[in-house]
Amino acid sequence: MRKKENNYAFIDSQNLNLGIQRLGWGLDYKRFRVYLAEKYGVTRAYMFIGFVALNQSLYDNLQEAGFILKFKPTIPDMEGKIKGNIDADLVLRAVLEIGEYDTAVIVTSDGDFYSLVQHLYENGKLKAVLSPDIHMASSLLKQTAKERIHFMNDLRGLLGYKRKAPRGDGTRRSAFP
Repeated sequence: MRKKENNYAFIDSQNLNLGIQRLGWGLDYKRFRVYLAEKYGVTRAYMFIGFVALNQSLYDNLQEAGFILKFKPTIPDMEGKIKGNIDADLVLRAVLEIGEYDTAVIVTSDGDFYSLVQHLYENGKLKAVLSPDIHMASSLLKQTAKERIHFMNDLRGLLGYKRKAPRGDGTRRSAFP
């Protein structure tokens, strides 16, 4: 009998969201969570995300879908855009919990995670790097993750969000995300 995998996902939520948006589609997070479990054996999926109080319903939906949210306070950048830089938090969590999981799935296209990916790869702890967009993925990640980098460009049919049809009374169902 084969041992069940105990893999953790560490997700750069902003990079994932923007990458999928650039591809022109919306991600169905419930299906994405199932995909992580079935394809990569992910038992825990940490999503690192900047906290904005107005997004509480999004956070609730993500938690209902099975993600463990790790919040970072946000601040406006020089242009007034809200920023919640999660890179250090994701790296720290992945390293602190390295003894708890078999292998890790890192979801990002950001080359800032090069050192983490290299460390995991060299120590037999990298299951995969899952990049939202092959064209935006850092060449550092492509070189470091080697055969373990995968791209979401062709996953729209499987993971794309599909709007729910209106109910019989004409009202719309709640939208997710």
